[in-house]
Amino acid sequence: MIKDHAQPAGPTRRGKISKLSAVVTAAAMAVVPVTALAQENKGPALLRDAEIEQLLRDYTRPILRAAGLEKQNIQVVIINDGGFNAFVADGRRIFVNYGALMKSETPNQLIGVLAHETGHLAGGHLAKMREQLAQAQTQMIIAMLLGAGAVVAGAKSGNSNSGLSNVGAAAISAPQEVIKRTLLSYVRQQEENADRAGVKFLTATGQSAKGMYETFKRFTNDSLFAARGADPYLQSHPMPAERVAALEELARSSPNWDKKDDPPLQLRHDMMRAKTSAFMERQDTVYRRYPLSDTSLPARYAHAIATYRHGDLSAALAQIDALIQMQPGNAYFHELRGQALLERGRPADAIVPLRKAVQLSNNAPLIEMLLGQALVASDNKAYTEEAIAILRAAVARETEAPIGYTQLAMAYGRKGDYAQADLASAQAAFLRGDNKTARDLASRAKTRFAVGTPGWVKADDIVTAKPLPGQKN
Repeated sequence: MIKDHAQPAGPTRRGKISKLSAVVTAAAMAVVPVTALAQENKGPALLRDAEIEQLLRDYTRPILRAAGLEKQNIQVVIINDGGFNAFVADGRRIFVNYGALMKSETPNQLIGVLAHETGHLAGGHLAKMREQLAQAQTQMIIAMLLGAGAVVAGAKSGNSNSGLSNVGAAAISAPQEVIKRTLLSYVRQQEENADRAGVKFLTATGQSAKGMYETFKRFTNDSLFAARGADPYLQSHPMPAERVAALEELARSSPNWDKKDDPPLQLRHDMMRAKTSAFMERQDTVYRRYPLSDTSLPARYAHAIATYRHGDLSAALAQIDALIQMQPGNAYFHELRGQALLERGRPADAIVPLRKAVQLSNNAPLIEMLLGQALVASDNKAYTEEAIAILRAAVARETEAPIGYTQLAMAYGRKGDYAQADLASAQAAFLRGDNKTARDLASRAKTRFAVGTPGWVKADDIVTAKPLPGQKN
């Protein structure tokens, strides 16, 4: 599992939170305004893992096909946040917190969340929301201008503390309250529409909507106290009890209501949860979830990861080897062995298991990047050309992982190809959101390439690229 801190893949990953967008920022599983994703000019830390991402692709593929979005290259992006939340923000990504992975006990529960978010994408809610925001902004400006005019009129008449100036202040605040209620009502309607669309997609793919209902039911139980006495017209989502009741009626009407997840899929889901826990939680928490008395495959997976991260490498390798003996064709067990060796300073020993993992995973780009990193870190120049070939193939298919370009830059540097090294470093900096460093490195790369060559053109693209909101200039 790779942590990419504040990695922007596009404008949706950065930006300042505006007052207007904050009005319509929804809670769990909402359409979140683009600017609400960043805090203090730092994008959300992302998690990358080949095994988990493949599982999420398998979950979403039939749903996207049913929604007519199969060819839109929509990705599921994992946020480094332990809360239960999922949202869409840019029309081509579904963001999901790792907490949602951990707290979804069955595949169906998580698939229900993904189906709901697909409902937002299929409904074009993001484009419609932008229209609503644009209209609200215009209304708000007009209201503020009218209110300011009334205040000025009161001041000129010498009655700055009079009723006239107070009317002006009310003219500023009251329309904004109406606008806020209108926008929140629009968001509530979107949520209801996404619920209906999600159930439709689940039914069309022969899956139960029970998991989706169970998830919202849990939210209802968690928020009963918080919602008590709340103004329903100031809620970004429908009131929980009303929404869950409507969803239950809709979900129970599906012929698939009682359909269970296939046992092999449930096992993959349990393995994903164990892996997430072992990488993201404290060691004592991991062992509370998966005590040593638990000899299930997910528990043994969690124990092996926790041991390599917090304990003795030799003991961890023995546990990983036992997993490989049980499932020799499991690419991710070989990947784990290679990653453990690589992170514990034995990159040369990591090469063989990572080669095997690449082969078994059908050349998964993230695993290729680990192999490339091991080849570079081995300090054996004989591996340089192989590392470059593997890393170039990886970044060509996985364009948004800075670590791939960083390792490629190191490989080119070892070869003495400083033009390509500067270009790869510039690409890594750009993906991290450091536009200034990217531009400086790309400018230097341009001086090393012949004018008009592919490398020069790529470097020039970075130099002339407009920085994304919140990036360093």
